[in-house]
Amino acid sequence: MGKLTGFMEVKRNNNPMVTCEERIKNFSEFYISLPEKDRREQASKCMDCGVPFCQSAMKLSGMVVGCPLHNLIPEWNDEIYKGHEKHAFERLIKTNNFPEFTGRVCPALCEKACMCGQWGESVTVHDNEKYLIETAYERGYMKPNPPAKRSGKKVAVIGSGPSGLAVAAELNHRGHLVTVFERENRIGGLLMYGIPNMKLDKKVIFRRQKLMEEEGIVFKTGENIDSAEKVKKLKDEFDAIVLCCGAKKARSLPAACQKEGKQNENKLIPGAYMAVDFLASATKDVLKAVDTEKKNTLSEEGESRITDGNTNFKISAAGKHVVVVGGGDTGNDCIGTVIRQGCKSVTALEMMPKPPLERAANNPWPEWPKVLKTDYGHEEAIYKFGKDPRVFETTVKKVNTGKKGEIKSIVTVGLKWEGGKFTENSGSEKEIPCDMLLIAAGFVGCEDYTAESFGVRLTGRGVVETPEGDYATSVPGIFTAGDMRRGQSLVVWAIAEGRMCAKQVDKYLIGY
Repeated sequence: MGKLTGFMEVKRNNNPMVTCEERIKNFSEFYISLPEKDRREQASKCMDCGVPFCQSAMKLSGMVVGCPLHNLIPEWNDEIYKGHEKHAFERLIKTNNFPEFTGRVCPALCEKACMCGQWGESVTVHDNEKYLIETAYERGYMKPNPPAKRSGKKVAVIGSGPSGLAVAAELNHRGHLVTVFERENRIGGLLMYGIPNMKLDKKVIFRRQKLMEEEGIVFKTGENIDSAEKVKKLKDEFDAIVLCCGAKKARSLPAACQKEGKQNENKLIPGAYMAVDFLASATKDVLKAVDTEKKNTLSEEGESRITDGNTNFKISAAGKHVVVVGGGDTGNDCIGTVIRQGCKSVTALEMMPKPPLERAANNPWPEWPKVLKTDYGHEEAIYKFGKDPRVFETTVKKVNTGKKGEIKSIVTVGLKWEGGKFTENSGSEKEIPCDMLLIAAGFVGCEDYTAESFGVRLTGRGVVETPEGDYATSVPGIFTAGDMRRGQSLVVWAIAEGRMCAKQVDKYLIGY
């Protein structure tokens, strides 16, 4: 596969990024595609591996190695190298319903397991994937493919995130009539309102929605299935129901909760926000120019205004000292967003120790490398404020408020891990200014009302209970997939779960 000597001759060349100085002025995507000639050269680096770990999705040391979708990576890299983009695209789309999403937001489990990465730099699989799908759209390879025959069976999918979209796409292709219900005003779940526009331009989601509608899928937005009566109506109308509502129940921060009588962990001090709510608000404000009366298709005016940098934000970090609690992707996205909104400073607190710069001896290839990752938001903070915003082994001990109860500053405390739990470092308290506190401390399961409305059982982790390797819930005819089943995870896992769930639903409906 690829050029026989490519892995020895070709150096890794990532898609370049717009400079920090320029990209923080707007919410536009900031990766620049390589010329076609250079992309083919990057694909030639792919080796003829006897056992390609990149597509294996096998468990090692409790972690999955390689792509959960089992993408046929060496095959389509070879086709890119040879200039056969149509053939390459056809191999890619066999296993991945939405390469335009994973090619932008996936952390590339495939690249971390690439054989080239054992001794040098891995193949640019992530960038190659994005190139393929965007080329397919440009050249007309990507077009509606409605089923030739309908089964007459009707399926309701609740939630339009990546798992729900994957379930819908697969079952529609099998000929079933699929309706997707989404409580927000636009489809996409966290793709739409959890990932900022500069990381995943929302026009990409609108484009995919249009194609899926042309294939026969019906989307109903603003539909919150939140009562037993609504569930009964769905059961009467549909032959199967699939719950893909995500795991949006956020982990709170006790120090940031109001304490009036009995503590209500859902009521935060003014100036404190759950990160996912903040990011959703920011994206909604960025997208105000979209003409929702035309099913989210963007007009020329919408395309120009969507990233003009002149948006008035409902929840704004402008002129504020911001503290982000949590060091994952969501925390990084918060950093990038508040910088674009014009914050005065940003600090990111992380409870865990600072990871090493290189793999530890007990973390060998092809395991996921547990090393320090400096993402786009961190880079922008370093550019803007002259230092890395992250402070490790630290959390919020106390929130100081003003006369109106609003946040004025926080007191941080150092942590250490001992005896299986975190303990405070005595005397390590520090007070820092804080006008806005964003809590990106992860998620603890699906929202209770959804499970209660459908009568499905939850596990101790707050996700819907299913047998091992199974997608059927405790209620006959109701299935589940994605984060609602496995807990908060990656987009690529959500798509994989949606595909596997669809197979089980299909068998339930027609027997094979």
